[in-house]
Amino acid sequence: MAERARRGTHAHDRSENASRTGGDVATVSADGRPASDGGPRWRRVGVVGLGTMGAGIAEVLARAGLDVVGVERDTEALGRARGRIEHSLDRAARHGHLTDDVRGELLGRLSLGTELAAVAGCDLVIEAIDERLDAKTALFARLDEVCPPATVLATNTSSLSVTELAAGTDRSARVLGMHWFNPAPVMGLVEVVRTVVTDADALAAVVSLVGAVGKTAVVAADRAGFIVNALLFGYLNNAVRMVEARFATREDVDAAMRLGCGHPMGPLALLDLIGLDAAHAILASMYDQTRDHLHAPAPLLGQLVAAGLLGRKTGRGFYTYPETDSPDVPSEGPARADPGAVEEPGGGVGGAAMRVRSVGIVGSGTMARGIAEVLARSGHDVVLRARRPDAADAALGRVEASLAAAVAKGRLSDDDRDAALGRLRVTTDLGELGGCDVLLEAVVEDLAVKRELFTDLDKVARPGAVLATTTSSLPVVECATATRRPEDVVGMHWFNPAQVMRLVEVVPTVLTGDGATATVLALARAAGRHPVRCADRAGFIVNALLFPYLNDAVKMLQANYATIEDIDTAMTVGCGHPMGPFALADVVGLDVTLAITRSLYEQFREPGYAPAPLLEHLVRARFLGRKTGRGFLVHPRR
Repeated sequence: MAERARRGTHAHDRSENASRTGGDVATVSADGRPASDGGPRWRRVGVVGLGTMGAGIAEVLARAGLDVVGVERDTEALGRARGRIEHSLDRAARHGHLTDDVRGELLGRLSLGTELAAVAGCDLVIEAIDERLDAKTALFARLDEVCPPATVLATNTSSLSVTELAAGTDRSARVLGMHWFNPAPVMGLVEVVRTVVTDADALAAVVSLVGAVGKTAVVAADRAGFIVNALLFGYLNNAVRMVEARFATREDVDAAMRLGCGHPMGPLALLDLIGLDAAHAILASMYDQTRDHLHAPAPLLGQLVAAGLLGRKTGRGFYTYPETDSPDVPSEGPARADPGAVEEPGGGVGGAAMRVRSVGIVGSGTMARGIAEVLARSGHDVVLRARRPDAADAALGRVEASLAAAVAKGRLSDDDRDAALGRLRVTTDLGELGGCDVLLEAVVEDLAVKRELFTDLDKVARPGAVLATTTSSLPVVECATATRRPEDVVGMHWFNPAQVMRLVEVVPTVLTGDGATATVLALARAAGRHPVRCADRAGFIVNALLFPYLNDAVKMLQANYATIEDIDTAMTVGCGHPMGPFALADVVGLDVTLAITRSLYEQFREPGYAPAPLLEHLVRARFLGRKTGRGFLVHPRR
């Protein structure tokens, strides 16, 4: 149900190309080998249920050269189904993706009716009716009677138990899941779901068929949510709880995941697109199967559904849209009267922002250098303090090299480079930061080290200066209480590389004054960044949503539900994520992933946040990801 989360086109184009050339690309043998290997050919597929999903599946199969038998419950529903398919083909023809001749051939391969007996001659029958267990069970019992024993039966369910559906037939070994994503002609992923008794030849044949029609198949065991929904909906539910608890606004949660993780949509906007009723039903079904508290639908989600505020299809959900089924992306600042809208944590920013002319940065590592470069380029005087002269010189050299690279790529003029370097100086004397308006630490992620540093900063900083920490996981309030001015201490979490990433998480504590928060928000904007504001709790926004998702993926692998490759493929192809969870964990570092996951578990004591044992074992073995050449994946050493 990550339907339409990503409007992928490549698989769609492959299907269209097959239709143009008349290629019978979908002909495969019953044991999964190409038909040329001599196996019996799969030429005819039945689709029962021709709503939006079923009609799309039928269209994809017909485009790939298969004869398709489509069945609807009555003539009225059949008329709507025929209209859906013809409308889709007409749109493709208008865009030049389909000739009139090919359109006619394609329609000729579709046989639509209301008699279930028509699928008796099909090699494969896919059901795509309403997501109700009783209805699907009854249909499979009838299909079992109508179809010969060799016919494979597949369900398009996104959340129900395939095993339970199979058990209601006399061919349980030849019943499996075939979960397509909406809209089927566009989305490139199909989850093929095996049960403990699924016949290997039937599974291989369906996987081969999926590839032949231009889609990407991933294989998953029959568990609640399969791959995509099992990982996606826990994350979406966490985002709803975050807004419900007034930890951050819906706009900031969505912006954080778009800008911080590269997701095509924020979680609240995605829920509006999926439909809050569909999301609630999927979560409820997953909870019934897993009894995992993280799958229990957030109360706010249930309240919106009860109120009939279902998202884009009703014109209002977490956001308000100009009309029903609106294609518009939510605006950055909807009216606070909307459901799901919350005030800023702590009651908003009432203090005036101080004008920041100079910033002192403590640290000489990658993050400190990146922040220094960004601020110097944005017109701020920057004093970068390193502990040793050689480290100070090396830091300046790295910034100079980075600016030179920007000039070489045409992203910065020579004059602007020289001006930025003129605003930056390095020192080993912490006292030289005393006159700065904002003092920002970017040292090692160790609470004892940071607290000691904040005690020292408190002594050298001028009255009224803002003291900020770049911590990504430690309590900001612990840094604040190491000073005599906790009202001036705030979190300012930049993302790496700072020169590229636009997101900055601004984290006031319960002691932070409004003026300090306003100053840091304004500084981030002046530096060309997008600040989001959240309360001081483990993980802030991005890490609090991202790392439980990564941990869930490790648990899925640990339980042998799917392979690393299929899980990563499912989340990139099915959800449009720039990286799959295992590839991302290897980039972050498995040791960092484990440390952040532990911090979340220690603060929230949520059983579902407990680090997966497999993650702990890999870290003990020093399989830490790209930096060691081996994590979940093997990486070439540089």
